[in-house]
Amino acid sequence: MNFDNKIALVTGSGRGIGKAIALHFAQHGADVVINFFRNRAPAEETAREVEKFGRRALLVKADVGDLDDLNSMFDTVEKEFGALDILVHNAASGYNRPALEQKPKGWDWTMNINARALLFAAQRAAALMEKRGGGKIVSISSAGSSRVLPDYVVVGASKAALESLTRYLGVELISKGINVNTVSPGVVETEALNHFASMGAQDNILQKFIAQVPAGRLITPEEVAEVVAFLCSPAAAMIVGQTIVVDGGYTLPIPK
Repeated sequence: MNFDNKIALVTGSGRGIGKAIALHFAQHGADVVINFFRNRAPAEETAREVEKFGRRALLVKADVGDLDDLNSMFDTVEKEFGALDILVHNAASGYNRPALEQKPKGWDWTMNINARALLFAAQRAAALMEKRGGGKIVSISSAGSSRVLPDYVVVGASKAALESLTRYLGVELISKGINVNTVSPGVVETEALNHFASMGAQDNILQKFIAQVPAGRLITPEEVAEVVAFLCSPAAAMIVGQTIVVDGGYTLPIPK
């Protein structure tokens, strides 16, 4: 896929899936806006790797769940590039605890970053994409949007909202030449799994996950990035408002 001279903004792109997406676009010719909030060092490393591909990397610190920060990020993109071709809403957060233990603060924090940010980022992105004759918006969801996962209630609700927003934005923005879609990965091999190691249970938990995946292994961040890139290519011009599941069949069988 050729993304020569395209401008891609990937939120939460310092590590994990976001980093893989940012590097995939850079490898195929795009300049990349790398967004982070708390961890600057990994984001700086992502920027250096983007530059190794001969592409421009713009590092922007912003909490996408805060509307002032979100707008400031797009102001910076507009000032530096003047337009935008691709927005990948990857940044996510959440308070994992049972439904009866959730607090209003955890609900607001999770919904603002995971779902509200997509709506208001899409508003800003659409205006910049129209300058280029159209564009692509892709979000990252999860199986918790439709399945019940332990202690995942507010994250699951936020991802369900994100997928619903994808449908509404998809229908509304396609007339402007902007495709809006979502990718929902299964269990992905990222640093986020490392916290299990501190509990001495990583290998056991990972093996349980793998045993439930018909494909027999976890998904890599690079595989997610490839599907995101496909949705941002001309080949996906007629894919509108869809959630593409990339999970090796994990969500298909009924649990035994």
